[in-house]
Amino acid sequence: MAIDIEYFRKKLEEEKKKLEGELFSLGRQVAGNKNDWEATPSDLNIPDADKNETADRIEDFEERISTEKELEMRLLEITLALSNIEKGTYGLCEVDGEPIEELRLEANPGARTCLEHLK
Repeated sequence: MAIDIEYFRKKLEEEKKKLEGELFSLGRQVAGNKNDWEATPSDLNIPDADKNETADRIEDFEERISTEKELEMRLLEITLALSNIEKGTYGLCEVDGEPIEELRLEANPGARTCLEHLK
């Protein structure tokens, strides 16, 4: 049974848009590389701030960096899946070339392997 490519394309495009919005809220794209993002601090320039407030802001920035990296990795998976749709290879396991289970794609449209080869 063939999967509905247009359904998954729409799902992937919606997720891509959402991820890009979340990434823009945390930082910016690196100049010259639309696939690379960097977190930006919310505000570390605090005049006469006490040490606790400065520490809180630094901790917030570290959390932004961590979240940005996770979102960036997910965006790359989604972009790859959209590219695979264009190449006609979407929904095929990268390990053995067999179809990925539709339930798996439904849960994770950017899945690159079938359940048997899930890492």
